[in-house]
Amino acid sequence: MKEFRYLEDVATLVLDTARCIGCSLCTEVCPHQVLEMHENKAAIVDFNACMECGACVNNCPSGALAVNPGVG
Repeated sequence: MKEFRYLEDVATLVLDTARCIGCSLCTEVCPHQVLEMHENKAAIVDFNACMECGACVNNCPSGALAVNPGVG
């Protein structure tokens, strides 16, 4: 979602690909399509579209995602 922007490079979203199990739940719940699946792992494809809602973190069963809501 390239049109949605607030501030560039301030989101706190972090993805630990080593912990990602490839379930794709994060891509399904993200309202701004920040994440996509690449080779059976999640990948951040639009970092600056992250609004730090925490939907991806709350739905990740392996704890591969982290965000500090309200910072960015």
